[in-house]
Amino acid sequence: MSKALSSQSLMSATLKDSPGRVALVSSFGTESAVLLHLAAQLDKDLPVIFLDTGKLFRPTHDYQKTLTAFLGLTNVRTVRPEPADVDGVDRTGALWRRKPDQCCTVRKVWPLNRALKGFDAWITGRKKFQNTDRDRAANIDTQDGRLVLSPLLNWSKADLDAYFEKYDLPRHPLEDAGFSSVGCFTCTAPIKNGDDLRAGRWPGQEKTECGIHLPARTQAT
Repeated sequence: MSKALSSQSLMSATLKDSPGRVALVSSFGTESAVLLHLAAQLDKDLPVIFLDTGKLFRPTHDYQKTLTAFLGLTNVRTVRPEPADVDGVDRTGALWRRKPDQCCTVRKVWPLNRALKGFDAWITGRKKFQNTDRDRAANIDTQDGRLVLSPLLNWSKADLDAYFEKYDLPRHPLEDAGFSSVGCFTCTAPIKNGDDLRAGRWPGQEKTECGIHLPARTQAT
């Protein structure tokens, strides 16, 4: 069985077991089109949660609209942090400089926790090659009482590129500017030839994850 069919089978089984109670979480980043394309072939009305932190690149918003239309997705839900949460700790918008983990918690972890209420499982596009923490992940895991599916976990960068080419999927506009991975504009930079593909995320810091794939220490209500 090909990797694409294996990934779709994993999603299909979960969608059948929990109809209407599975969501896909997407950053609409440089690799997102592959997972979204696989999911769209199963159910174009699958809830897709798009986390808008308030600090995304404009091209990411443009790409979200382009990819949504290209794939015919009908249930993309843009989720934003609560203004009161942001005002409480980040009125100046500079929390990312002082406490990047807390910034991610307020702008990504808490909003996702709220968005996932009512769902039994969620689908993520994380891959093992992205960093050593993800190398220890499993295709089917649990977090906060929900199933977490990682259908692309064992895909390589070459696998992703081949899939993009096979289905002529749109690329993120910032890839041409040297961005191999795209998050918030405050914490993402282009990389140089030979750099690790995730080197542009939180450059100069030990931080490698935003926190949504880790057990939350403080839950939002």
